[in-house]
Amino acid sequence: MNQQAKVQSHELSTEELNDLIIESIQDRKGKNLIKMDLRGLEDAPTDFFIICEGDSFTQVKAIADNVATTLKNEGGTLPVHLEGQRNAQWICIDYFHTVVHVFHPEKRDFYELESLWSDASITEYESL
Repeated sequence: MNQQAKVQSHELSTEELNDLIIESIQDRKGKNLIKMDLRGLEDAPTDFFIICEGDSFTQVKAIADNVATTLKNEGGTLPVHLEGQRNAQWICIDYFHTVVHVFHPEKRDFYELESLWSDASITEYESL
């Protein structure tokens, strides 16, 4: 049991996970970065959405790769699901309580996730 307690103590909290995600997006100059707190919404698919965009398909992929690599290396956390890497227009990285959406600007405008979940509490981050 003592060994099991050690493993659990190293698990990232949702807040720590979100902070690492935001830092890794900012490291790759992700733009229009927001965190949506969906916990107060009835039919929300998760607790948080973190949404950003990159100027090119290469940057979208670089941002998503950096998120996955940082969380694996620094947080010991792997995504539950990862989708969209081939086209790099919208890459979705699912960490169960937090889902990261990395968009190309045209796809972000088309899907309008912020509008779909407009009742969520939104935190905006400055582009670096």
